Amino acid sequence: MLAFISDSGWMHWILQPHLALHIPDGFLNLPVILVTWVIAIALIAVSLSKSQAEYQERAVPLMGVCAAFIFAAQMINFPIPGGTSGHLLGGTLAGALLGPWAGSLVMVAVFIVQSVFFQDGGLTVLGANILNMGLIGTFAGYYLYKAIRVAIGRNKLSGMVVGAAVAAWTSVVVAALVCAVQLAVSGTVPLSVALTAMTTWHVLIGIGEAAITIIALSFIWRTRSDMFYDPPRKSVVSRPLSPHQ
Repeated sequence: MLAFISDSGWMHWILQPHLALHIPDGFLNLPVILVTWVIAIALIAVSLSKSQAEYQERAVPLMGVCAAFIFAAQMINFPIPGGTSGHLLGGTLAGALLGPWAGSLVMVAVFIVQSVFFQDGGLTVLGANILNMGLIGTFAGYYLYKAIRVAIGRNKLSGMVVGAAVAAWTSVVVAALVCAVQLAVSGTVPLSVALTAMTTWHVLIGIGEAAITIIALSFIWRTRSDMFYDPPRKSVVSRPLSPHQ
C-alpha cells in the first residue's frame, strides 16, 4: 500500500513492496489517468488482433492455465530484507510461454480480477496498473528475454535461463520506474523521492521475480518444452550413410 505521513513539515514516502505497484485511486491526476488508459486500451486492442491472427485454438487452454498459475503465484509473498515482502508479477513468464500478444492478454485478465474482486489497486487507475505491471512487463520482458536467449543459444537451457532471469528482473524495475514517474507527474510525490523508494525495494523484488520465473520455466523446459512460444528445436541425428549410398 502507498501512504504518506507528516513529520516536521516533510512528507515521507512509505512503501510496502507487496502492493507497491498497485496504485490506489486518488494517487494519479486526470491527465495521467487518461493517457495511461488510452495506451493500455490501444495495446490491448492490438494484442487481441494479433492473438486472433497468430494463435490456434490449442493456445486458449494454455492461456487459462497460465493465468491461473500467475494469479495463484501472486498470492504468495516472499520475504525481502527490512521486514517486508514482494510477490511475482509474471510478465516475462507469460511472454515466454505465450508470446507478447497472448501473454499480455493473460496479464490484463489477472490484474482486472485483482482490482475488481480483491481491491489490489484502484478502478480509476486500472489502466495505469495494467500498463505498468501487465503490458510493459510482458512486452519488455519478452523481447529482452528473446534477444538474450538468441544471443546465448536459442536451443540451450542456459540461454533460456539467463534470458528469463535478466528479463524478469528488468521488467519489475522498469515497471517500478514508470510507476514512480506517473506519481511524480501527478504531483503525488517528488520524482527523486518516488524513484528512490520504488527502485530500492524493486531491485530486490526483481531478484525474487527472476528466481520464480527461472524455476517455473526450467521445469517446463525439461518436461514440456513444446509449450514455449519459441520452443527449442530438437537436434536431428543424421543416420550414417551405407556403403552403397
